[in-house]
Amino acid sequence: MREIVFDTETTGLSFSGGDRLVEIGCVELVNRVATGNHFHAYINPQRAMPVEAFNVHGLSERFLSDKPLFEDVVEDLLAFIGDSPMVAHNAGFDFSFLNGELGRCSRPIVDLSRMVDTLVLARTRHPGAKHTLDALCSRYGIDLSARTLHGALLDAQLLAQVYVELTGGRQITLGLAEEVPVVPETVEEAPTRVHIRPARRFTASAVELERHAAFLKSLDEPLWGVPTIDAVSVHP
Repeated sequence: MREIVFDTETTGLSFSGGDRLVEIGCVELVNRVATGNHFHAYINPQRAMPVEAFNVHGLSERFLSDKPLFEDVVEDLLAFIGDSPMVAHNAGFDFSFLNGELGRCSRPIVDLSRMVDTLVLARTRHPGAKHTLDALCSRYGIDLSARTLHGALLDAQLLAQVYVELTGGRQITLGLAEEVPVVPETVEEAPTRVHIRPARRFTASAVELERHAAFLKSLDEPLWGVPTIDAVSVHP
């Protein structure tokens, strides 16, 4: 099964209000495994960059001024995504810009039946928790050290890992899981782990057996009868 995980960066929140796409990143998954194939493009929006948007992704008008227009990259983009399902976080936002740009250059839009929204998946699996990409990466132990600003390709790569976890982890076939090497426990990790000690076997001493037999004899008419001391033993 081939799927495309993607993310976009824009000049604002509303394509219908005049905002435009400035970056798109797509990552290919086959059977929920990243293949290493990706599509990435910066796009000249032909409009000013609001400071609020710049503070999110750091893409300035000057940086984007010599980048291709959307219609210059659209054929390569469509060839890459093909007819695969498309995964995004808060997918309605990304689809509105992708389809807005496709419609603007007279290309067929992506049918919303192909849309997979990881925000919806996260809310279903973790109700009441935070569902931002950062929060989900932290929940699943996904490295965020490279993410200082939003970036479409990097965010798509992170989201691909989150999507795999949200849909059941990496063991999605009947194949055997890879063996995980044993890593020595650090001092910091020790308090967070549950330690299970193997069961210990004990043998009662002769004195303890005699005391136990005497106690049994002191009982009035026990259901099991009164055993002799030879019958009282502890099996390892």
